[in-house]
Amino acid sequence: MRASAAGAQGHDGEVLSRVRPRLVEAVRVAASWFSRIRRGRTWRFGAVVVAALLGGWLGLALGGQIVAPIGPADVEFSVSPDWDGRTVVDVSPLGRLEFDTHSAPVSFRASISEIRLSAAQEMFQNPEAINRMAQSIGDELRQGVIRLFAQAVVASVAGAGVTALLLFRDWRRAGMSALTALLVLAGAGGASAATFNPAAIAEPRYTGLLAGAPQVVGSAENAVSRFSRYRQQLASLVGNVSQIYEATSALPEYETEADTIRVLHVSDLHLNPAGWNVIRSLREQFKVDLVVDSGDITDRGSAAEDVFADDIESLEVPYVWVRGNHDSMGTQRAVAEQDNAVVLDDEAQEVGGIVFYGAGDPRFTPDRTLDNPSRKELAGIGAEQVSSVEGSEPPVDVAVFHDPLQGQAFSGRVPLVLAGNAQSRWTELKDTGTRYIVQGSTGGAGLRALDSGSEEPTPYQASVLYFDAESRRLQAWDDVTLGGLGLSSAQIERHISEDPGREITPPTSTPQPPTPPTPSTPASGEATAGPTPTARPEGAAESPAGSPG
Repeated sequence: MRASAAGAQGHDGEVLSRVRPRLVEAVRVAASWFSRIRRGRTWRFGAVVVAALLGGWLGLALGGQIVAPIGPADVEFSVSPDWDGRTVVDVSPLGRLEFDTHSAPVSFRASISEIRLSAAQEMFQNPEAINRMAQSIGDELRQGVIRLFAQAVVASVAGAGVTALLLFRDWRRAGMSALTALLVLAGAGGASAATFNPAAIAEPRYTGLLAGAPQVVGSAENAVSRFSRYRQQLASLVGNVSQIYEATSALPEYETEADTIRVLHVSDLHLNPAGWNVIRSLREQFKVDLVVDSGDITDRGSAAEDVFADDIESLEVPYVWVRGNHDSMGTQRAVAEQDNAVVLDDEAQEVGGIVFYGAGDPRFTPDRTLDNPSRKELAGIGAEQVSSVEGSEPPVDVAVFHDPLQGQAFSGRVPLVLAGNAQSRWTELKDTGTRYIVQGSTGGAGLRALDSGSEEPTPYQASVLYFDAESRRLQAWDDVTLGGLGLSSAQIERHISEDPGREITPPTSTPQPPTPPTPSTPASGEATAGPTPTARPEGAAESPAGSPG
């Protein structure tokens, strides 16, 4: 037994002695191979990439943001690595909006860090500041984005280079790491641009208090839709009622002749697009030859509002216009650019067989920095302008102003003065023979009526004036009144000039400013859904004056 055991142990030892050198050699070869891998290019490249990613991320975290002035606010822009490519708009403290705008491992963020009150106050008080902002905000935003990306590139490349230098203490590897970070950032930027989805703006995610925003947006969208339908219904209503009026009116006192000149008098649209629907419908239904607008086509006279004047050309008839106190000289130029517009500013011109004199309102009330004329000074300016019509050949038939106060000195100099600047129309026949017709707001006091807080919406008002082509005197006029925003009522009321050829005599004393007639009960003659209207004698008051526009 002992001999056998001893033999077995000897055999095992012999085998182990033969295997041990091979194991040692295998371990030595494995260690050598692993050592070569650690010192090889694969390991170095992997380490450089890791340093580039880590250092680039740290660089972006520390320097990938800027603060840029955009309009009256300081906006902070930032870019950072993010597996979910998105754009975030932070509106603290209300919350934030997130948009899936691209598919790249980088996110963009914009947040308002501060609103400069002085700049915001200037913007609201001075329309010129709004013009400057509208012209510069695009450049400011572009410059801000360029600065952001330039600074992000510098911060990321510098972060990668410094990180590699600290890890490897090798300038060559630090340079490779910086170049890698630059390539990664460029690739992420290219991927963001290539996968940019502008439709994502319409599908934001809301967080914070803005979580209720979808309901608000939905309500706004519905309001816009309802307003568009309201505009169409308003125009149709005008057409239908005017057709009924034409078919049912029996007015032996005045029947329009083929050579009658029909003039549509409008005023104070104040940027309400529904006003254009009303004007177009009246132009078509009453077959007017020209339109007279006594001002305030815009609300603040800013450059952004100039596009509102483009609808003038769609009317396809001459459009006589004077500047209102809410219209700037820029507004005047925008109106003058329309092919069918006739802008009058202290001058007379024959349009459609009638000689008009007109002068713009010298005030520009949206700009509170200006020293605007007082009401007394406004009347004095009008008195100086009378010399422009005295002795003119051919004589002036109609004077047009925005504020009737400016035209008070024209009493006894012209047969008819048209004006606006009121939220309800009125008329007055002076002892001199001059009639003043002050129009209400054809725009229902404009879009400001949406937040006026008034229980009764301001009505849309316009008038169709009938002139004899030979004498160029006013024979009759139809006053059109439509229910204000959201209402669907309409009435047309005819007035007859009993002595259209009356003598116009200059006043013997200082002319008194035209005053709104005392409110009276409306006479019969209102055309709504079909009652036959009757004429109302000249000189009767229609409605009290409204507050200045």
